[in-house]
Amino acid sequence: MKSIVIVSILLASLLFGDTDFITPFEYASQLYKNPRGIGCEHCHGDNGEGRLVASYIHKGKHREFRGPPINKISLKIFYEALNVSKKGMPRYYLTFKEIQALHFFLQEKNKVDNDGE
Repeated sequence: MKSIVIVSILLASLLFGDTDFITPFEYASQLYKNPRGIGCEHCHGDNGEGRLVASYIHKGKHREFRGPPINKISLKIFYEALNVSKKGMPRYYLTFKEIQALHFFLQEKNKVDNDGE
């Protein structure tokens, strides 16, 4: 009986191949949209190009709060930026693999956007 179960599992893995439900790009896309409550795209744009978050008047002067572009920076700088406290930037406490996935997503989105132009 045990051998039938093992053979069935092996046969299924051969027939259906990889059992991942989503691709690395799909995983990274979902992580970008909601890493820990608020998505990166709200401040950094759909492709990491940067975005105006708020425009306001403070002490009689026009001010803007912008999320900077993050789609053309190295993994090292990206990692460091996500691991220091910054004014206006939530702290997500992402793992290194999550940071790699986010960086991968932005690089792939940037490739697609540049190829399409």
